[in-house]
Amino acid sequence: MSASQKERLQMLWWLKTGQVRSHQNLAQRLARDPSTITRWLQKYRKQGLSGLLEMKQPPGQPPTINGVVLESLKARLDSPQGFGSYGEIVNWLFENYGLNVSYRMVHYLVRYKLQAKLKVPRPYSTNQD
Repeated sequence: MSASQKERLQMLWWLKTGQVRSHQNLAQRLARDPSTITRWLQKYRKQGLSGLLEMKQPPGQPPTINGVVLESLKARLDSPQGFGSYGEIVNWLFENYGLNVSYRMVHYLVRYKLQAKLKVPRPYSTNQD
């Protein structure tokens, strides 16, 4: 059960037990706008408890890289071999899994979602004077 669902059940409990009598008091207790409380109660009256607790899925397409592919990518990033560039990851995904993904998407996934860094050998100087 999500926090939002618990919040809605709490609202009903307060109303049913008589602890709160007005939308304004509910809004203050739940730190919600009164219009939100009104909308929730209308939904409860029309659709019942199941309608009130129904959580809609946000729009958008499911992630392209998930499941086994994502686990393989994480394992490869954690290995000493790693990748030399994000372009190399794009090619690896295409060759091994047939996924045609953009450089930008791979960069965002690896850098910000997985918070991984590429294993790029850094040049160093042999003259340490």
